[in-house]
Amino acid sequence: MASFLLEVGTEELPASFIVDALRQWQERIPKILDEHQLTTSKISVYGTPRRLAVLIEGLPVQQSDRSVELKGPAVGSAFVNGDSQGEPTKALLGFAKSKGIDLKDIFIKETDKGSFVFANQQIVGRQTADILQELAPSWIIGLEGKRLMRWGNGDLKFPRPIRWLVALFNSKILPITLENVQSDRLSQGHRVLHPHSVVIDTAEDYVATLREAFVLVDGKERQHHILNQINSIVELFNGNAEISEDLLEEVTYLVEFPTAVIGEFEREFLDLPQPVIKTEMVSHQRYFPVHSATNPDQLLPRFITISNGNPDKSRLIAAGNGRVIRARLSDGKFFYDSDRAVHLETFLPLLEKVTFQAQLGSVAEKVERIRAIAKLVVDSIANIEITEADHVLIDRTAQLAKADLVTQMVKEFPELQGQMGYYYALSSKEPFAVATGIREHYQPKGAGDALPTSLTGKIVAIADRIDSLVGIFGLGIIPTGSSDPFALRRAATGLVQIAWDNEFALNLPKLLQSAIAIYADKGLLTKPAETVLENLYKWFKQRCDTILSEQGIDYDLVDAVTGTDDLAYTLQGLSNLNRIKERAHFLQQSREDETLGAIYEPIVRASRLAVQGDLDSITIDVKLVVNPTKLTDAAEHLLYQAIAALPSQPSDKQLMEGIKAIAPVLAKFFDDVLVMSEDPQVRQNRLNLLGIIRNYSRQLANFSVILK
Repeated sequence: MASFLLEVGTEELPASFIVDALRQWQERIPKILDEHQLTTSKISVYGTPRRLAVLIEGLPVQQSDRSVELKGPAVGSAFVNGDSQGEPTKALLGFAKSKGIDLKDIFIKETDKGSFVFANQQIVGRQTADILQELAPSWIIGLEGKRLMRWGNGDLKFPRPIRWLVALFNSKILPITLENVQSDRLSQGHRVLHPHSVVIDTAEDYVATLREAFVLVDGKERQHHILNQINSIVELFNGNAEISEDLLEEVTYLVEFPTAVIGEFEREFLDLPQPVIKTEMVSHQRYFPVHSATNPDQLLPRFITISNGNPDKSRLIAAGNGRVIRARLSDGKFFYDSDRAVHLETFLPLLEKVTFQAQLGSVAEKVERIRAIAKLVVDSIANIEITEADHVLIDRTAQLAKADLVTQMVKEFPELQGQMGYYYALSSKEPFAVATGIREHYQPKGAGDALPTSLTGKIVAIADRIDSLVGIFGLGIIPTGSSDPFALRRAATGLVQIAWDNEFALNLPKLLQSAIAIYADKGLLTKPAETVLENLYKWFKQRCDTILSEQGIDYDLVDAVTGTDDLAYTLQGLSNLNRIKERAHFLQQSREDETLGAIYEPIVRASRLAVQGDLDSITIDVKLVVNPTKLTDAAEHLLYQAIAALPSQPSDKQLMEGIKAIAPVLAKFFDDVLVMSEDPQVRQNRLNLLGIIRNYSRQLANFSVILK
């Protein structure tokens, strides 16, 4: 068996590109090898700031010989007059010549499209080294990423210039040329600790050889070293490091030989809000904050940085990083003190100079819309009780929600929007509910993020998202594919999550219609209101579908509660947003306990047959649409009585029990009664019976789309 090593040496690569490139190789290379009939025992991908590498072990030296069945022309085209015993035509001769096949080796085979000529071709396996020599350049050229550039006079696009290539098949160099770089067995060691070329004798020696040159090529090994060093350091200071997965991954791919270094800053900077300190550390300096082990909420005036330099210089490195963080925190303190010198409300006029969207006006105008929509949100939630004091707090939160956008701190650190509004509201003596709502109205910021906990935060968060969605959709700008510059998917998803988490009986169509009226009155719609509404209904349906699927609801049950090609049913569901979630989970449980299976056939048959009638999809009172005097069969009377006995406003459990009880009566009805009677009145009566059952069951789900 053989091993193959490919290493691409570069100038320092962005950490995000390394992670993505290795993922691409992990997905693509096994498939490509399989397509070329090359088996392996192990494929490992490695990445550091200066290199990407793949090591493939357990390769055959040569492909196995194989036989391939080749399909030729149809018999009618292969032989004169279509006679398989006759003379071959030019079509057959051309096929045989192009494939290197002797005519005596062909045979005829029947297919679903008729008789065709076939032949077995023996293919001799190629040398693996030759195949890899052809494939390897495409693995490099085929990498995708952001901001790929041409370097020098070449045409190759790559994030950074390529400086060397290593391509070894066992111990043999495979000649590969990329632009002006020729493959060799020479790699490079650590820039500081081993600034020399490194000879790779064999492919399998790669990891060990570079480790001796102070390069840990395995990202998992580097990460393990980082974590062990961090934990060892914080124990000395009775602390705990705050280690986010994103930061840990990033620093892992910023270094080749990691050294954890502890630094410190003046305790006076701890008077700054923690989000400011952590943003300076994590987002700007890639430091790990350190908390007290005895009081986890308390930050210590220390930080941990991961150095790629000489471990013997750690004290000097700590001092240098300490100077940097002190300067950054000094700036933060200046911004914080300056912003707090005035009331938060003082910043509101400055929002008039900040554009939300060119056609929709300034952020100041958006704020006024949010205030108006917040009132509509409250009116659209049937199961919420709001006092007059709550109304005042919600309106004040909406008014101040965006004020911190024009503060010095948020201008410098945009990621602190909302958080700084919280601190500035408190320093301005605003109620705690207002300050909390300002901070929380941006939540959730993405998948897995916390949801608002305060009433003010929940209502303003929904109002803010509705304003953005209605405004952008009103301009006809609907996200397509991966393009979503206004984060409208996230906005709609967050709104649904907030409503579901709080069990809000939110009437979304009512809210959207009222919000669109505000936009229409201000002349901000460039598309007809009806079109905007329909697009928004579909948009929210899609978001509900996605969330329910992620929660483990079967796709057909998702369709059954949100509506498939049935806008009226979708609107029915969206009119109480929380009921969509409740019904979906109830149906999933009913499927798992086999209740759904027990009622499936008769209810689905009734739902699908009911469309032959003209009963609307809302009426559930059988006495309004069925004439008892036209019931001519005993099974009809029994079904009528069973339907009349159903509770008029059932819970999901009562509704399911009612359907379960009526299922055998309905089954007997189908056995004994011809629904499509020749008598139009009798036929209409029977179809109305089925229509009532359909409508009654539609309070839970559209059973016609449920699969058995």
